[in-house]
Amino acid sequence: MELDETGRGEALRSLVVVCSYHHKNTEKVARAIVEVLGAPVKTPQEVGPDEIAAYDLVGFGSGIYHATFHPSLLDLAGRLPRADGRRAFLFSTYGAPAVAAGDKFVSKNHSRMREALLAKGYAVVGEFACAGWNTNVFLKYFGGLNRGHPDAGDLGRAAAFARSLVESAR
Repeated sequence: MELDETGRGEALRSLVVVCSYHHKNTEKVARAIVEVLGAPVKTPQEVGPDEIAAYDLVGFGSGIYHATFHPSLLDLAGRLPRADGRRAFLFSTYGAPAVAAGDKFVSKNHSRMREALLAKGYAVVGEFACAGWNTNVFLKYFGGLNRGHPDAGDLGRAAAFARSLVESAR
């Protein structure tokens, strides 16, 4: 696949499905990714399993809720038709302290979604996660955790992640 003059990968038919509310942390990451991919962004309620099957590369993004993706994305993944090796990627924002989150933390939080996609025949070709501002429960009384995240550095890493997806599709 070739990049066009803007460096975007429109030749790769891509879609990003995102579930983001509260502070729109994950939506910010999705926007950085689609700027590179030239892909539309839809919510799980705006897209059906058959539509998803028409794409070469599908991203699934969510805030992390109780150590996993939002239930609406997990439900959508369970209703997908067989993918026969089509590619998917995962991305998330988490409210845990950024210093505590490592590869094992991210892998665990993505595991249910990854397993659901693998069971449908998708090849999960990449995963990305970064801190997001969290004001849930009592944290709101203290200004929350990870205030200001995702920041410019996080969004730059998300764009670099998207470029790596395009490069690996060549």
